Amino acid sequence: MNFLKNAIEIKDELIQIRRDFHMHPELDFDLERTLCKVKEFLDKEGIEYVQTSKSGICATIKGNGNKTIGIRADMDALPMEEKRQCEYASKIKGKMHACGHDVHTTILLGAAKVLNSIRNELNGNVKLIFEPAEETTGGAPYMIQEGILENPNVDAIIGLHVEPNIEVGKIGIKRDVVNAASNPFNIKIIGRGGHGAYPHSTVDPVVISANIITAIQNIVSREIPPTDPAVITIGSIHGGTAQNIIPDYVEISGIIRTMTSEHREYVKKRLVEVVEGITNSMRGKCEINIQESYPCLYNDDNIVDILEDSAQEIIDKKNIIVLKKPTMGVESFAYFSMKRPSVFYYLGTKNEAKDTSYPLHNNLFDVDEDCIPVGVAIHCKTVVNFLNKV
Repeated sequence: MNFLKNAIEIKDELIQIRRDFHMHPELDFDLERTLCKVKEFLDKEGIEYVQTSKSGICATIKGNGNKTIGIRADMDALPMEEKRQCEYASKIKGKMHACGHDVHTTILLGAAKVLNSIRNELNGNVKLIFEPAEETTGGAPYMIQEGILENPNVDAIIGLHVEPNIEVGKIGIKRDVVNAASNPFNIKIIGRGGHGAYPHSTVDPVVISANIITAIQNIVSREIPPTDPAVITIGSIHGGTAQNIIPDYVEISGIIRTMTSEHREYVKKRLVEVVEGITNSMRGKCEINIQESYPCLYNDDNIVDILEDSAQEIIDKKNIIVLKKPTMGVESFAYFSMKRPSVFYYLGTKNEAKDTSYPLHNNLFDVDEDCIPVGVAIHCKTVVNFLNKV
């Protein structure tokens, strides 16, 4: 079956769907209108679904066989003001699809339509996973907890993300680790405030904080192998009210990014040890809160092989870019990759002539919509090849 031809035949329909999503962005788990549109499409195609995790959807195309593959798309937008002038610009003030989730959802709907039309020829089942809140806490762990990977059991999952650094008509694939894990943290350094002219009578939390901020960078530069990426970023520091007043406390917040589970646990442990050690040695006290956020995203070699072979049939080998380095960004698809063999790839959307080279999370971001049938076709071909693989 020529899946690219099938996808091009419904391209106009899919572009209208994408533009409708783009004009009406919604955030986090508050996706009422988006959910309605997805449900309307699935109802029209006769595809069964359940609503899960407040505003997620898991639909199932039942074929012939026990194998099951999932395809995931995220649906939420960002709290940004769109500045691009076009007929389908966001109509909702302060909200914008600046990360391409409108495209992801549209591609999954397109794949659903094509695959459902040949469901009697499928050697297994397809689960269509529409995830909320990717830009915040991630809907994936809630969906997994509610059992969307069971009944029938999902054997593998595929997903994609639009990429404005890759030319439209091309894709990028990275083996092994693809995205970093993240751990946001908050630190409160508690001292004893007083007059700036008499620092000896105080315990200065500002000075303690300065020592901590410098020292924790040594965790990355001197305790993590230089060949392995890791980052500790301090994003905010708050303390004090006036130039001549030493405050009682200082609050620090930041984020840890690591590329392996081992380094993730090590950096968290060392952050606590360093902060406590410096604070205690300088007569202060501390409160440390390290949050568990997205894990590392790993691509499974076997599923990568299937997707790469499938993509070659759609766009030719020369249009497949082998990515050498992972990204320090995070992606909630990682939760799925920790549970099932997965592949996550990047779909090119760059076209200088159409002015679609702005980066993700930019208020002028847009895509070349010619990417939509490419994504649909690669999804479909990968599904069929996976289900047919002995």
